[in-house]
Amino acid sequence: MDLLVVEPLDPEVLDWLSMRHGVVYAPHLAHDAREFRAAVVGVSGLVLPPSVALDRAVLRAAPQLRAVGRLSAGVENIDLEACAQAGVEVVRPATASAAAEAEFAIGALLQLLRRVPVVNAEGLAVGRELGGAVVGIVGMTPAARTLSRLLDAFGTRVLGYDPAVHAGDSLWDRWGIEPVPLRQLMEHSDGVCVLLTYFSRYHGLFGQRYLAECKPNQVLMSLAPSGLFDEQALALVLRRRRMAAAWFDSMEPGTLDPGRPLHAVEALQVTPRVASTTRESRVRSAWAVAQRMDEILQLRSSSPADFTSTTPGAYAGLEDDPAPA
Repeated sequence: MDLLVVEPLDPEVLDWLSMRHGVVYAPHLAHDAREFRAAVVGVSGLVLPPSVALDRAVLRAAPQLRAVGRLSAGVENIDLEACAQAGVEVVRPATASAAAEAEFAIGALLQLLRRVPVVNAEGLAVGRELGGAVVGIVGMTPAARTLSRLLDAFGTRVLGYDPAVHAGDSLWDRWGIEPVPLRQLMEHSDGVCVLLTYFSRYHGLFGQRYLAECKPNQVLMSLAPSGLFDEQALALVLRRRRMAAAWFDSMEPGTLDPGRPLHAVEALQVTPRVASTTRESRVRSAWAVAQRMDEILQLRSSSPADFTSTTPGAYAGLEDDPAPA
């Protein structure tokens, strides 16, 4: 068997892979860890959903494994260090979900600004418009580029911050985003969109230092892991209504449990990672991962125009790529 597919996959993509490789399609293995461990023996490639862990134990059981594909951009349940040591490439789509995430962010901002009223100069509780507002984007992910374009169409001023992108980088001009320090972004933005890719060094980045100084009545939506936020600081700024509301599409398990700072905070809304999951983005992701897995399994070099580096944890590119015939 060349390829074990545990992630539900578009039938056309699965047929395309099956014509090129020995493929076993077994989504049920996601619910049976023992059977899954037995099934990976002799497998060269895996396509796994986020619910299935790829750890050292699985890697030991699959000595011939050369690549693992993930349709979502996240790396939850994947031990990247262990994959690097074993020479296993982790293939993820680079831009497949960018449009879906950008649209979701726009929808969240519109809802938050309109449905969470503020008191105007006349003493009336009113909603706000996205046009003419200032929106800060934290994290220059592929979705940030699309989001900036959509915000520009509304007439929104767009600020941006990314700790890994220098303020003098040409990326900011190309994407139409004004780079500013994080403190300035928080102090001047009516809405904030957090898209930043999570690394351990960013844990708790949004703490009292930045949240307490946010613009009054600011709304915040985050597609990034909630580990970027200090729970106590976020709870405090929401309970005191300095920040009008926050919407998270990714919240770590247990964060809202009784006894935790964010438990029963009315101004906080959480959705279960739905931003990137659309019919269209799933198809784009499936084709991107399938193409790259095909190249790895056939020991062909990837084309720089089609794919980025495929070192462990890298993304498979998908910029305007047509589906294979």
